[in-house]
Amino acid sequence: MPEYTVLAVLAVLATVGLERWSGTGVFRTLQFWLSMTIVFAFQVLVDGWLTKLSAPIVLYAPEHFLGVRWPWDVPIEDYLFGFAMVASVIVLFERARRRRAARQTGHGDADRPEPLPQEHP
Repeated sequence: MPEYTVLAVLAVLATVGLERWSGTGVFRTLQFWLSMTIVFAFQVLVDGWLTKLSAPIVLYAPEHFLGVRWPWDVPIEDYLFGFAMVASVIVLFERARRRRAARQTGHGDADRPEPLPQEHP
C-alpha cells in the first residue's frame, strides 16, 4: 500500500477542510495562488536536487509511493505535502490575524456571531 501517497492526499484534504472551517477564503485569492507558485518553483529546485535518481540524498521506498516523479525525479507526493504544509500555515496565520484585529477593534470574539438585536414590545 502506498502509505506516503495516502498520507499526502489526507494532508491536502485536511488542509482544504481547515480552510473551509476557518472562513478565511484564502484559497479564493490571487495572492495565495501567486505565493504557492513561488513556493512550488523553489520546491522543484530544492526537491529535485535532493531526490535526483542519479545521486539521491533522500530515498523513498518504492512500495510506499506511486513512483511517479516529475520533474527532475521529484515524487508527486512531495508537492501534495508541500501544499498542505504551506497552505495550512497561511490559513492559520490569516485566521489568527483576523481574530486579533477583531479583538483590537472591540468586535469581540471573531468566532462567535454578533447577537441579534432584541425587539421590545
